[in-house]
Amino acid sequence: MKPAREATRAAIEIAIMTVVIAIGVTGCATGSDRQPGDPLEPMNRAIFSFNDGLDKYVARPAAVGYVRITPSPLRTAISNFFSNIGDLGNFANDLLQLKITDATEDILRFAFNSTFGLGGVLDWASAAGLPKHHQDFGLTLGHYGVPAGPYLVLPLFGPSTFRDSTGWVFAYFTTPTTYLPADVSVPLFGVNFVSERSELLGATDLLSVAALDKYAFVRDAYMQRRRSLLNMGASLPDYGDQSPGTDAPMPPPMVPSTPPSSP
Repeated sequence: MKPAREATRAAIEIAIMTVVIAIGVTGCATGSDRQPGDPLEPMNRAIFSFNDGLDKYVARPAAVGYVRITPSPLRTAISNFFSNIGDLGNFANDLLQLKITDATEDILRFAFNSTFGLGGVLDWASAAGLPKHHQDFGLTLGHYGVPAGPYLVLPLFGPSTFRDSTGWVFAYFTTPTTYLPADVSVPLFGVNFVSERSELLGATDLLSVAALDKYAFVRDAYMQRRRSLLNMGASLPDYGDQSPGTDAPMPPPMVPSTPPSSP
């Protein structure tokens, strides 16, 4: 088995182990000081601190350097390319939810941008009136009434819930780059990760300055965003800001949506 594939599966296994451990301790975390919906707060905060440290010393510096050396049009093209790949996952989940119109728009977006958009680097589909949908397997389960369960912070992957944590496994198998050779897929994952992190620079910088409790802010923003997405794209909170050298408003804090391909 290739080392890259082993690395990705190891990361997913860590996430699964975290869910299993969390299930085991949920019954013990029922004190009156626990936030409703977050009975695992002590464990979650510890993992959040670990992730925050990795972000501070690895992810953010890489994203800042990427913004400084990469021209804005090229950053947009890279972001469009990976967003186009993501439309296949949107298509699969919209199809599972029997949202035929949305699924049709997803696959038309992918086909349109993959051809006329030169492999997805240009987003002509949006200009043509084909809307971008945002779906994942956690939302698919929610669509059929599966409760979110307790809030959960996963090592490396970040904020989630018991239900949403299944989305990483599903995304791994529905991402085309998963099936590419490791010497192609791993660099692609790295570029995608840095690209997505660079788009969050403004939001996370604002978070560091304005939030008295970063953990609680990220948790509440994540849960509100997931509820909004589950309710057919209801109005989302805008925590965006423009980071130095970027051209688009930043979305709320999130982890990269595409897992390492072919790891």
